[in-house]
Formats: sequence, structure tokens, C-alpha cells
Amino acid sequence: MDLASRYKGVVGFVFGNENSNCSEDSYVERLLDRISNGVLAEDRRNAIAELQTIVAESRAGQLAFGAMGFPVLMGVLKEERDDVEMVRGALETLVSALTPIDHAKGPTNEVQPALMNTDLLSRESESISLLLSLLSEEDFYVRYYTLQILTALLTNSPNRLQEAILSIPRGITRLMDMLMDREVIRNEALLLLTYLTREAEEIQKIVVFEGAFEKIFSIMKEEGGSDGGVVVQDCLELLNNLLRSNASNQVLLRETIGFDPLISILKLRGSSYSFTQQKTINLLSALETINLLMMGGSEADPQKDSNKITNKTVLAQKKLLDHLLMLGVESQWAPIALRCSALRCIGDLVAGHSKNLDALSSKVLGEERQVEPALNSILRIILRTSSMQEFIAADHVFKNFCEKNTDGQAMLASTLIPHPNSMTDASLEEDVNMSFGSMLLHGLALSESDGDLETCCRAASVITHILKDNSQCKEKVLQIELEAPMPSLGAPELLLHRIVRYLAVVSSMKNKDGKPGYSYVQPIILKLLITWLADCPNAVQCFLDSRPHLTYLLELVSSTSSTVCVRGLAAVLLGECVIYNKSSENGKDGFTIADAISQKIGLTSYFLKFDEMQRSFIFSSVKPAQSHKPLTRSTTASMAEIEDVDENDLTDQKNEDHPILTSVFDAQFVNFVKGLEVNIREKIVDVYSRPKSDVAVVPAELEQKGGESDKEYIKRLKAFVETQCSEIQKLLGRNATLAEDLARTGHSHPELMAGSGSDRVQVETLRRDLQEASQRVEMLKAEKAKIESEALMYQNLAGKLESDLKSLSDAYNSLEQTNIHLEKEAKTLKSGGTSTSPDIEAIKAEAREEAQKESEAELNDLLVCLGQEQSKVEKLSARLSELGEDLDKLLEGIGDDMALPEDEDEED
Repeated sequence: MDLASRYKGVVGFVFGNENSNCSEDSYVERLLDRISNGVLAEDRRNAIAELQTIVAESRAGQLAFGAMGFPVLMGVLKEERDDVEMVRGALETLVSALTPIDHAKGPTNEVQPALMNTDLLSRESESISLLLSLLSEEDFYVRYYTLQILTALLTNSPNRLQEAILSIPRGITRLMDMLMDREVIRNEALLLLTYLTREAEEIQKIVVFEGAFEKIFSIMKEEGGSDGGVVVQDCLELLNNLLRSNASNQVLLRETIGFDPLISILKLRGSSYSFTQQKTINLLSALETINLLMMGGSEADPQKDSNKITNKTVLAQKKLLDHLLMLGVESQWAPIALRCSALRCIGDLVAGHSKNLDALSSKVLGEERQVEPALNSILRIILRTSSMQEFIAADHVFKNFCEKNTDGQAMLASTLIPHPNSMTDASLEEDVNMSFGSMLLHGLALSESDGDLETCCRAASVITHILKDNSQCKEKVLQIELEAPMPSLGAPELLLHRIVRYLAVVSSMKNKDGKPGYSYVQPIILKLLITWLADCPNAVQCFLDSRPHLTYLLELVSSTSSTVCVRGLAAVLLGECVIYNKSSENGKDGFTIADAISQKIGLTSYFLKFDEMQRSFIFSSVKPAQSHKPLTRSTTASMAEIEDVDENDLTDQKNEDHPILTSVFDAQFVNFVKGLEVNIREKIVDVYSRPKSDVAVVPAELEQKGGESDKEYIKRLKAFVETQCSEIQKLLGRNATLAEDLARTGHSHPELMAGSGSDRVQVETLRRDLQEASQRVEMLKAEKAKIESEALMYQNLAGKLESDLKSLSDAYNSLEQTNIHLEKEAKTLKSGGTSTSPDIEAIKAEAREEAQKESEAELNDLLVCLGQEQSKVEKLSARLSELGEDLDKLLEGIGDDMALPEDEDEED
């Protein structure tokens, strides 16, 4: 009852004491009184039916019921189990009390009575136990309404109800028994179990022990598999809850039922494939189940890796790859969301599994006359699709295929041979008979002819995966030459130089036309170049062979029109030209590049590009692993209807970088760039801390050569000294520039100048951390000020409500005093016995005058009550006038009767 009292207080504070609510309260209270104290059974049933109606239609009725109705109805459920109609009515009323009533109008922050009722009922563990016991009743509606109540409680208070059900003996067993009940009850129980098993490992174990796997697949088979309705979706959601991050349940499924029933859901039936929205949702849920099995369990489970490999092996043995290729590659009429999910599953299936990698590389698709490797078909999707989501999903396949698969990378790189025909004359539709590499290079060359560099960007992403961590592939691809767009433009061009030229073309096209969609092309091309030049001195040398490349890269780093991400990646690429530079040729060595960075950009500004990039949205929001949101009824509908994201919507992001980059720049690449940043800082500092090797004095040059005259010897020594002086002056100038840069960032302390490169990197890191901490402090201060202002607002609101309540109380007390005074006047009038009509008029005038004075000092609402008292006096006067009798005659006999009690009172 204390809880109910607090509930009343909350309701009164939030909703006030309006007359409508008061009438609802009194009506609900009368109905509850009839239910509790009624004598006739029919009257009590009618009362509970009326109560159900008002609770289902009125939020005020829900509030009133929540304040006082739960004990009454729970008593009915507990003590009157034999009266089925009463139990039905009580349960149906509870369902209505827990079901939100939607109104088109009303504030969004308004308190929901249904949620408050749910919270109130879920606090009582005895009530949950009582509801579970009703599941054993024979009446259909009793079991059905009970399941609906439990589902409503789980929706709003999942943790509390999970704990309550776990504490009740055989609580989950009773729910599992409902899966074998009639269809309607079975479906409701299935939905209840999906809520119950979310993030509840103990409940998951009990449900599996009770035979959940067998029952789930039995229901799905009965409903028609992927062609079934929402019941199949609920079954798959329950199955996913049981398998998510639970390796033991995955092992149990694999070793008991097996994966055959699951894979059969993915099998498309019939000659004409149609994908309704519900079928798409069912297939998406089944693909999520496959993905959970390939994850192997939670990150903390030591058996995760071995379980992951075993699951992938068994799934591949069951021909899962064929079904995934059918859904993701061959079924181009399937919805985009389904194709993307199937492609991601293909990538996850082959990741880190040598046998599955071989199976994918040898898989061919198509009919007898038009057969091609599966990898070619997936590459065609990358180059042709108009959907960004599908490009990312197909690119995920190649990323996982090439990851730590040197043989696969070499196989793909060996096909990178330009097609015999002109690369630009052939259209994209004529690539059916091309090899994988020829198709890829064709996509690069095609961009040159039609001015669309999006295809080039996608091809560059695939080449990145082929070259990653594979020096042999980097050296091989470095030798590839492409034909010039036009024969008149000269000799063939190296692939690396062509890609750098595309990088410059994108920049100019973007500045000229401002076309949307090119904001992600530059970062992806820069990612390819960074991957290519990493630990590959020959690639660095090839890049620097064309002097405009270095000039353009310096301009790109300092460009204000480029994004933070582009400037940072360009700075990383520039740094690679220093740390992986093995050249001793003047003008191309690491010292020259570092000198150009210092003179054209400035070391402070250059290192700042790294800091800005690390704070950008793409690098700060990267996640260790791709996390998929669990599919539920609320999320699958939107996923099933997903089409490609509109380009205009993509540009309306808060960050300036394209959202696609968050998928392309995975955690591995981000960490790789962070490692490069540290090496670049140390290498540049090391370059400035030692002289050029060319400046070293060669002792042989100081000796006089045979047959050389003294005059010639002195002249040669003089030239040598002049060269030395010139080099020393250059070194002093560079060191002065470096000192100025360090001074601007607070690095001018002598002890720091004498320190190593790692010390400077550490100081730079600490400075960046200090800036981030300062920003967080400012954010916390702003949040604190906001919270304080809200608290002050609520305090003022509470004071106003308290003042209104005090005014209402004073007005009510004044009304009572006036009423008492009028009653005394009327009593005196009745007991006087000798008063005449003029006296009555005088009393009436005096009462009216006094009431008028009181009403002016009180609230306007009191006029109604005063008017009622005034009308009583007027009616009395009018009645006396109509009768035309004396007051003495009218009150004769009455005064004597009333005098006796007064005398007795006086004697007492």
C-alpha cells in the first residue's frame, strides 16, 4: 500500500487535481468497491467489465486504476479461480492497464500511465508467481491474457521480470510448455521468450535444456521456412538470442540437431523467385544466425577461435557457400539488404579458413556456356553496382579473401595484365570474357574516358587488398604499364603514376564542379598509395621519379580546400617517402624530402596534420570489429526496405568526410596509420640530427694526386672547402627553421632539444592528450550548467505548484467557514419562532452582502458554491411567500421538537 500511496502522489503532482480526473477516480473507486464488496455475482462481473472499458479507453482511468486497483484484481485472481468469467475479466483489465493509449496530441514528455502501471506490478514477485500459475489453467483466454500481461511486463521492465521468473520454481518450464499449445498461445509464448532470453545467459541455458532447438525448428518447418510469416521471424530471433555470444549453446546445436535445418531455410525454392518483405526479413534473420555461428562466441571465451573454425568447416561442408552465392551474387533481383548480408557472410566464411578460401577461389558460377569464376562475378558487382552498400559488402569479400592469404594475393596479381584490345575503347559490358586482373585494370582505364572516377576508386580499393603486406605483389604490380588514353599522348604509363594522376584529377574536378560523390575517392586512392609504398623502397623510388608528384603532395597537405582526412593521409604518404627511402640520388633521398617538408609546410604544421586526422570522425569512431545490431521486429522492417543511401543525405552529415569511409577505413588500417605516424616523427627528427652522407669528408680528396701541380692542388682544395661551407650553411639554415618550429610548440627547452626523437614524440602525444582533456572538461562544465538550470526550473515549478495548492486550501477553508455561518443563520431562522417576513428578507440581504464580500477576497471558483447557498435561502423565501402564511404558523410544532434537544444539551 505504501507503493500505491507514492503512486498517487506522483500522479497528483504530474497531472494535478482536475475535475475530470476526480470524476474518473471516483468512478473507478466505485467500480472497485462493487468488485470487492458486491454481493451479487452478476453485478460484480458487470463492474469488472465496466472497469475494463474505462481503463482501455482513458489514460485517467489507467492512472486511477494503478493507484488503487491492483490489490483488488490480484485478490480476484488468487481467491476466485473457480469463477472463470471473473478471472478472464480481471486479466483483460490488467492487459488494458498495461497497454499504452496513443494520442495524436499531447506533449512528448508526458508521463505514460501504462509504463507506471507496469513498473508497479513488476515490483511484486508474488504477482509474477501468481500469473505464472495461471498458465496451467484449462481456459484458453486465461492463458492467452496471462501471456500478454507477462509480455507487457517484459517489454518495459525486462531485468526485474527476468530475475522474478528465475526465482520461481519451474517458471521457465511453464513458458516452454506453451510452445506446444494452440497456435495463438504458442505464438504469444514465442514472442514472450524472445524478450525473456535477451542478454540473460542463465535463462538461455534453461531454455536450451528444455529442448528449445527442437521446438524452434519444428515450428519453422510447420510454418513453411523462409516463406512463412512473422512466426518464423520470432523463431529465428529466439534462436539468435540463444546463440549470441554463447559458445556452449552453439556446440550443443552443432552436435545434436546440426546445421542442416538452418541452411535449408536459405535454400530458394521454385523456378521464379519472389521476395516479399516478410520473406526478406526471415532470410536476413537466418543470415544473422549464420553470422553468429561464424563469430564463435564471446570475446572472453577461450574456446572462441577453435569453435569459430569448427563452425565454418561444418557450414562449408553443408554447401553453405553455394546458397550464399545464390543469394548475394546470382540473385540480382533480390533486395539490396539481402544481397549485402549474403556477401558479408561470404567474406566472414572464408576469413582465416584456408579450405574455404580455396573453395571460393575455385568456385564458378553461371550456366554451361556462360561460366565464370565467382571472384570475377563479385568484382563485377563492385565495378557496376549503383549501391554504395553493395559495394562495401562486396569489397568486404576481397578484404577477407586477401587477409594473410599470400597465395590468393599472388593468384589475383598474376592476372593483372592489360587486355589486348584498347583499354578505353571496350565498354564495361564487354568484360565477360576478361580475366580478373584485366577486368580490374579495365575499370581503372574506363574512368579516364568517361570522366567518372568512382569506378577507379572502387578498383583501387580491390588493388589495396591485393597489395597489403605482400612485397612480391607490390613489386609485380609496380611493373604494370597502361596504354595512354590517346596514342598521341605518348608512351604507356606506369600504373602507379596513373593512380597518382587520378588523385590530382579528382581534386581539380571537385574544386571546379563541386560534384557530390568525389569526397571519398581521394581518401580511398590515398589508402592504396599508403599501402603500396609501405615497406617498399622501389615503390617510393617510382613515386619520386616524377618530380610533379612530390610538388602535388606538398600542396595537398597544406590545401585548405581538402578535408582533414585527406590532408592527414597525404602527410602520411609524404612521411613514407622519408622512412622507406633508400635512394642516395641527390634530390630524391630522404633528407631532401624532409627538407622540402620543412621549407614548404613547416614541421609544426606538418605534424599538426596527424593530430587533426586522429581527432577526425573517421579515425576517432573506428571500432575494433564490425558490430551488427541484433535483428528484432522493430529493426528488421527498416533493414528489409533499405535501398542505397541517397547521396544528398550522405552529404548532410555533421562530419565533412563521406560516411562510406567509416566502412572502408577499418581498425587495422587506422592502427597501421597510427604506427606509421610514430615512425615518421622519429625518422624526421633522426634525419635532422645527423649530416648527409654526401657531406662526409673523403680522406682521398685531401691528398695530392700524382702529376698534379701545387697550384692545381690548392685550387681543388679551395673548391672542396667552398662546397663544405655551402653545405654547412644549408644545415644551419635547416636547423634554424627546425628550432623556430619547435619553439612555436613549446619545444625550445635545452633538455628537450638534446633528447632523442622518441622524447619529442612523447611530448607531442602528451600535448595532444592535454588538449583532449581540456575539451572534455569544457563539455562537462557545459553539461553541469545545463543540469543546474533544469534543476532550478523544476524547483520553481514545484514552488508554484505548492503556492497554488496553498491558495486552493485557503479558499476551501474560507468556503467551509461561510457555509457553517449560513447553516447557523438558517438554524436560528428555523428555531426563532417569532420572526416575521421582513426579518427573513433582512437576513437574506445580510447573507448576500457577506457572501459577496467573501467571494471578492477568494478564488472565482468559490462563486458556484456561494451561489448554491444563496439559492437555498431564496427558495425558502419564495416558498414562504407562495404559502402566504405566517412564519409562526409554518414552524408551529417544529420549534418545540427542536427545543428539547437544545434544552438537554444545555443541561448537559
